[in-house]
Amino acid sequence: MNTDKVTFFHAPQSRSRGTLALLEELGVDYDLHLLDLKAGTQRDPAYLALNPLGKVPAIRHAGAMVTEQPAVMMYLADLYPEKGLAPPIGDPLRGPYLRWMVFYGSCFEPALVDHSMQREPAPHMTSPYGTWQEVLDAIVAQLTPGPWLLGERFTAADVLWGTALHWTTMFKLVPDLPPVRGYIDRVRARAAMQRAEAKDDAFLARQA
Repeated sequence: MNTDKVTFFHAPQSRSRGTLALLEELGVDYDLHLLDLKAGTQRDPAYLALNPLGKVPAIRHAGAMVTEQPAVMMYLADLYPEKGLAPPIGDPLRGPYLRWMVFYGSCFEPALVDHSMQREPAPHMTSPYGTWQEVLDAIVAQLTPGPWLLGERFTAADVLWGTALHWTTMFKLVPDLPPVRGYIDRVRARAAMQRAEAKDDAFLARQA
């Protein structure tokens, strides 16, 4: 059982809401450090010394800084194995779990940005993700069997993808297809996800 407390660097109404939701799913204690994106506190020298890109989420644990949301989530899920949110090494789902955690940052986000900016991707052989349609088709195919990304087992990957697809469909960046909508609704119906949304709304109100 891990005893070192995690410090969580979070900004309300940002991508780091996913990590907030994961911490709610884990039900563990942590130290919260709130950043205010509108006030620009993510660019304060003290934070940039810890995280030079000034992004959220980030965590500090046992002297180590972890940034990039998939890495933060994988770290946290592995840190608390007794919570069952990460298939362990040797579990047949470990490989698919890692694949979809990494697919988010290596394929989905770059493809989403290019697509939203109406930029043509690089030639297929050099593009890090292929095409937007290929990325979208892969996601829809993975979600179609349900109920969760990896089938019957809910994992940290569902926290990542459920929160990401929620905001990207809300802003009409991802089409609200039936397999995607059903998945988002199932993830958001979870008590931990609802607690995270309520907490984040309260954090945002404090910064208004």
